[in-house]
Amino acid sequence: MLAELPDAITLFMGDLRLIGFVCLGVVLGVFVGAVPGLTATLAIALLLPFTFGMPALEAVVLMTGIFVGGIYGGSATAIMVRVPGAPANTMTMLDGYEMLKQGKPEVALGLATAASVFGGLVGGILLILFAPQLARFSLKFQSPEIFALVVLALVAVAAVSQQSLVKGLIATVIGLMISTVGIDLAGVPRYTFEMFRLYTGVPLIPLVIGLFALAEVLRRLEEPHSRPKQVAWVSFRRIFAFVPVWRQVGWKLPLKSSLIGAVIGALPGAGAAMAAFLAYAEAKRSSPHPEKFGTGIPEGIVAPEASNNAMTGGAFIPMLAFGIPGDAVTAVILGALVIQGIVPGPQLFSQAGDLVLPLMVGFIFAYLVLMIVGLVMLPWFARVAVIDHAVLFPIIAAVAVVAAYVSERSVFAMATMVAIGIGAWLMQRLHFSLVPVLLGVILGPLLERNFRRALGISGGDPAILVSSWIAVILLLTAAFMAFYFAWVQPRQQRRHEAQAAKARGEAENTGGGA
Repeated sequence: MLAELPDAITLFMGDLRLIGFVCLGVVLGVFVGAVPGLTATLAIALLLPFTFGMPALEAVVLMTGIFVGGIYGGSATAIMVRVPGAPANTMTMLDGYEMLKQGKPEVALGLATAASVFGGLVGGILLILFAPQLARFSLKFQSPEIFALVVLALVAVAAVSQQSLVKGLIATVIGLMISTVGIDLAGVPRYTFEMFRLYTGVPLIPLVIGLFALAEVLRRLEEPHSRPKQVAWVSFRRIFAFVPVWRQVGWKLPLKSSLIGAVIGALPGAGAAMAAFLAYAEAKRSSPHPEKFGTGIPEGIVAPEASNNAMTGGAFIPMLAFGIPGDAVTAVILGALVIQGIVPGPQLFSQAGDLVLPLMVGFIFAYLVLMIVGLVMLPWFARVAVIDHAVLFPIIAAVAVVAAYVSERSVFAMATMVAIGIGAWLMQRLHFSLVPVLLGVILGPLLERNFRRALGISGGDPAILVSSWIAVILLLTAAFMAFYFAWVQPRQQRRHEAQAAKARGEAENTGGGA
């Protein structure tokens, strides 16, 4: 396949229509991703009917561009107004917004852009080099292994709970409880209170909007004079201000985060949110200063953005190799391929190489376009920081209400968003992190489905959950992370604080003696 790659590059670069569709898709994806409540999945689903009459390659590269731009676009609002455009950008919000408050929006946005492109290119390279091999490895993840992976992700929530591990786990349980609402796998309604709208569960988009958009608006009502530090208008001469900071971060962290994202993407159903959570948790665990995460450090932006963009390349691997979509977006793209008469599977690489290789080239080209689009739009994104909050947050509240309605086309979705927003605001007042709630909601169905499936296969014997070396390693890693964040890290932090206090005392004594 690699021998045919030069021909695929020549084919792609020589077709202006393909290049145009990729550029159009990236721009549309960035716009859609930057609007809270809109997702790349929604955009591609709406676009699907218009692709029926298009050539297969043009249709797929257009959707790929939207996928790439949509994952990145949500980082802009996460950084600028502390409202993630999509669940995948939630982790970026923690340090990105804090960096904005320090008066460095161009650095935060630049790091997000560079990390997104880096992660996407790593995912694309792995897609080209190791698609069949990684796809075969992903098939080793059956129900016990996926269950163990979800447990690991849930334990990793300790890395994003700034106040307390216990409160972080409580928030995760709240999210898991919300995820149980609806009809279970046996067809029995649970916690629906005989409300027909809840039979399909609590809708995700209104939940995300309520958790982060409305809760943030309510929190700001308590602080009418609070606003980020005034920043200068970002000119095009300052769009590369992130480069020195990127050099300080180095290449090890973005590469490690990208590999995590690519592997998670290759696992069916895992998605970008899990990739970002795990990469952020690992970055914090391996950092020499984990206590600084959440205060506006560059590693807190680079790790999740590199990981969730590398996930896009990984998600294509099982879709192309076995016809198993890695996430919701690739599921829609899979539908587009089937409509075009192309059936993904093991024979696709040999029978439709004229489609697969140009698609992979288009994927990598989309990230090169994203770098240009991201840097060009950076000054415009940064100007959000100088908008008066008395004007900005009423607009955010209005957009939140409209987005919640549009997502389900019902007043019930709006009411759900308001109820969740008020509950999230109360949790914030009690110093609970909202991120673990979202993690529990997203991963709860995956956890339950694979747990019940595993027990069904084994006839109720729980030993099946530790029947493979992959599951055992994942569960041991989860136990290690729980021990580390509950015991080792607090002791290290107290020791560092004691040493710092001792050093300050010695300095004061020396100064007083002088």
